[in-house]
Amino acid sequence: MSASDFQAPQCNRNRNRNRNRTQSYGEHKKSQVYLDSFNQFIREQINQSAALAVVVNKPRNLTREQLKETRLLLDGAGYSEAKLQSAVRNQANQDIAASIAGHIRRAALGEPLVPFEQRVAQAMQRIYQSRSWTPNQRNWLERLSKQLVHEVIIDRDFINNRFGEKGGAKQFDKVLNNQLDTVLEALSDALWEQDRA
Repeated sequence: MSASDFQAPQCNRNRNRNRNRTQSYGEHKKSQVYLDSFNQFIREQINQSAALAVVVNKPRNLTREQLKETRLLLDGAGYSEAKLQSAVRNQANQDIAASIAGHIRRAALGEPLVPFEQRVAQAMQRIYQSRSWTPNQRNWLERLSKQLVHEVIIDRDFINNRFGEKGGAKQFDKVLNNQLDTVLEALSDALWEQDRA
């Protein structure tokens, strides 16, 4: 083997690395074309997929199974959450970390794409202002707020998973004077309340 035999694979690896840095949108060459195609796909599929219809019309009622079904539908059509984030970033020159539900609702309803973290902050602000909370209750709600930015579905399973070591939903409900379900409903409503101009 000559020295050039060892050089070729290294050269190919560098070329492959550079190729991987360019975002691919499948058959779509530009981010705007990809996003337009996504918008059309959502409008065509909304009456075909019950799970997708829930995301658009009643996101507060979305179940984990429906979210999974929606993600599989979108992934299968080439519209993964990561690719959508990248296309929005390339199009808008800013990183908007919206949830998959946010992308779908933007495509179907024309809602502004709001970072999910911002949705959570606004929803939690409404909860904080809804009544006078004790310091202990406020502390638990603040812990909840920190966990919400990672989750689209807010239910007792979510509470049990995130707060299991502290007693889960049963303890959280006790701390909130049996108002956990009311708080979770209010949060879901506030997260997905259509933005009004």
